[in-house]
Amino acid sequence: MRVPQIVAFGGGFSMEAGNPVMDDHVLRLTGKPRPKVCFIPTASGDADHYVVRFYRTFAPKADVSHVSLFRRDTGGGAVEGDLETHLLQQDLIYVGGGSVLSLLGAWRAHRLDTILERCWLGGVVLCGLSAGSLCWFQEAVTAFHGPPEPVRGLGLLPHSNCVHYDKEPERREEFKAFIADGMTAGYGVDDGAALHFRGTELFDVVSSKPSAGAHRVQLVDGQVVETPLSARYLGMAAPALAA
Repeated sequence: MRVPQIVAFGGGFSMEAGNPVMDDHVLRLTGKPRPKVCFIPTASGDADHYVVRFYRTFAPKADVSHVSLFRRDTGGGAVEGDLETHLLQQDLIYVGGGSVLSLLGAWRAHRLDTILERCWLGGVVLCGLSAGSLCWFQEAVTAFHGPPEPVRGLGLLPHSNCVHYDKEPERREEFKAFIADGMTAGYGVDDGAALHFRGTELFDVVSSKPSAGAHRVQLVDGQVVETPLSARYLGMAAPALAA
């Protein structure tokens, strides 16, 4: 039985052109020489250009497909028919960025939230960036539609998450304010860094650039405390992880 795994990151094929180390890392976690990878671009409204970039990036390394909830895609790798069966057969499910509020609403309407939980429990590696990172957590901070605001995610991971931690100071400060007001303790993640969970516990922190990292953010004796987490730079040789 494969261990449930989630990799929640800020960098990836859509944010770091010419730097594939984060994407290569999640491919390696599958333990397959040519894994099956399905892209879910719901948060972008299934934007065509996003889907095209996914295929250009991953098709040379994996057997690829995508799920479209907003468009009647046919052919070209679009999933038709039994969505649950297809997703359960994947080695890696990659969720793109955009609006996490739109993503969660569409997923719940199509029961994709429960399907993805079954995939996770079945050992399919789940990953994503920005909205595709926030969605897995109990609580998160989104700023896609305006000022930062709290949002309840799928709750697979019983923590909170704030992405773009080094690039958006307002989001970072609001996250700390939400923690002070009772939001679940969690993590602030820089662009180019990723949190790797095995089950619901943090197993590893990795980065696609030496300067990127993450923080544990929690309330301690009435004060919000940010604790830097050691990140393993993927530009250096790394040992293989058991599935």
